[in-house]
Amino acid sequence: MPGGVNSPVRAFKSVGGQPIVFDSVKGSHAWDVDGNEYIDYVGTWGPSIIGHADDKVNAALIEALKKGTSFGAPCIAENILAEMVVKAVPSIEMVRFVNSGTEACMGMLRLARAFTGRESIVKFEGCYHGHADPFLVKAGSGVATLGLPDSPGVPKGATYETLTAPYNDIEAVEKLFSVNKGQIAAVILEPVVGNSGFIAPKREFLEGLRELTKVDGALLVFDEVMTGFRIAYGGAQEYFGITPDLTTLGKIIGGGLPVGAYGGRREIMQMVAPAGPMYQAGTLSGNPLAMTAGIHTLKRLQQPGSYDYLDKVTGRLVQGLLEGGRKAGHEICGGYIRGMFGFFFTQGPVYNFADAKKSDAAKFARFHRGMLEQGVYLAPSQFEAGFTSLAHSEQDIDFTIAAARR
Repeated sequence: MPGGVNSPVRAFKSVGGQPIVFDSVKGSHAWDVDGNEYIDYVGTWGPSIIGHADDKVNAALIEALKKGTSFGAPCIAENILAEMVVKAVPSIEMVRFVNSGTEACMGMLRLARAFTGRESIVKFEGCYHGHADPFLVKAGSGVATLGLPDSPGVPKGATYETLTAPYNDIEAVEKLFSVNKGQIAAVILEPVVGNSGFIAPKREFLEGLRELTKVDGALLVFDEVMTGFRIAYGGAQEYFGITPDLTTLGKIIGGGLPVGAYGGRREIMQMVAPAGPMYQAGTLSGNPLAMTAGIHTLKRLQQPGSYDYLDKVTGRLVQGLLEGGRKAGHEICGGYIRGMFGFFFTQGPVYNFADAKKSDAAKFARFHRGMLEQGVYLAPSQFEAGFTSLAHSEQDIDFTIAAARR
C-alpha cells in the first residue's frame, strides 16, 4: 500500500516514525496490535462522537446484519435517517446519501453549477473538501500535512474555475465577486476549519459571505462533514445561526461506517436525478448498515446534556494543554467548540492557513511522539483538528493534561 496506509493523513510522515497499527477500539480508548493502550483524540477522524463501538449501536448493527448488508433498493432505514437529518439541519429540506465526504462534495459542486448555470466556485486556502479535482487547490488535511503542491494529475481545466481566498478575509471574497460578477456558482467553506488545524470563523466573515452570495445569486455551501452534529445537533449553521443554501455531511451520520450526504433547499435538490436532470448515483448509497449506525448515533446525541458535556470536557482539555505549554515556556495557542479542538505551537492568534503555517511543526512532532509514548493518541499532524466524545471521562482528561505537562 502506498506509504503503508490507505489514507495519507494516517501516516506519520510529518511527525516521524511509523503509523500505529490498531487492533481494537472501545469508548475513548484504542489498542494497537502490540497491546499498547491509548486515549484516542482522533475518533476515526470525527465519526466516534458517542465513543467507539457503542453497545447500542453495535446491537442495532447486529440485527441489521441479519437482514443483509446491502439491498441495491430503497430501505426503511434511509428514510428514517433522512427524516432525522432534515429535522435537525436548518438548511436541509431534502437530502441525498452517498458513501463519503468526497462524494458528497462532488455531488454538491455539480448541483450548484447545474442550479445556477454558472461554473466558478470560491474556496478557502487550507480548507479541504475531499480529493475531487476542482477542490485540490490550496487544500488542507493531508495535502497540508505532507506539504504537497496542488496534486499532479489534476488538469488545468479542472481547476480553472476554482477561485481561492484566505479564510476569515471577507474583503478578499468581495474582490473576487467584484471581478467575477454573475459568474460564481457557489462559495464553499468549512464553517469551522478542521483541516488546517482548528480555526474558528469570525462572525462577520460568515455573515458577510451569506450577504454576498445572496446579493449576487451565488449559493452558500457549508461543508459540515466534520462539524455536522459535532459542534451542535444542527451543525455549525445552528451554532452560528447562519443558514447556507447547501450542506455536505459525513462522518457522524454514519456512526463509524462509510457515509456522506448533501442536502439543501427543496428547489435546488429537486434538480438531482431522478427528480431532475443533474445525474449522480451510487451502488452502496443509503446502505442499511451505515443508515442504522447513523440513526442510533443521532438518537444518543439527542439526549439532554450531550453537547454541554462535550463542551465541558473539551474546554478543560484545551485549557490544560495551553496552560501546560505556557508554563513550560512554549508559544502555544488554541481553541475549541464543543467536541472539536486544536492547538498550534505559535503565539497566535490563528485566523487562517497562513497563520497556522507559522506553527513550529518540528516541535509538534516531538510533542506528538512524547504523548504517544505516554498513551495519548493525537492526530499525527499539526494541521488536523482533534475530537472528543461522550465517552471521554474526567479521568481521561486528567491523564492527558498530566502527560502533556510532562
